[in-house]
Amino acid sequence: MKLLLRFDSKTVKEPVLSKATLKTGTLINILRASVGARRGEILIEVDDKKAKEVEDILKKQGVEVFELLEAVQKDEERCVHCGACVSICPTEAITFNGEKRVILDAERCVHCGACVKVCPTRALSLPL
Repeated sequence: MKLLLRFDSKTVKEPVLSKATLKTGTLINILRASVGARRGEILIEVDDKKAKEVEDILKKQGVEVFELLEAVQKDEERCVHCGACVSICPTEAITFNGEKRVILDAERCVHCGACVKVCPTRALSLPL
């Protein structure tokens, strides 16, 4: 399961991911992170069976937690299947099918937003 974590420097002053790993005994995979001096956002992936437990521990430490159920969204009416998103996707979550149409693989998407930025028709968007 993918969880989006948001926090600020006043709330989080300890290694929250390490604590969650130690308390739950599960591995946490960091897919994307943007951490600054005042706030941060981290996208993690955890075992579905342990996700609720990890989420509860992080919330107790002051972290905002959002479950990401969907990948990048594509507006079929706007998409012209130019492939700009295919070439920029770092995880190959966006590819062409046999008919040269853009398709999305939600399991591979890490919500980096690179495809959204390059889409010339604004057919792509990030949920949340």
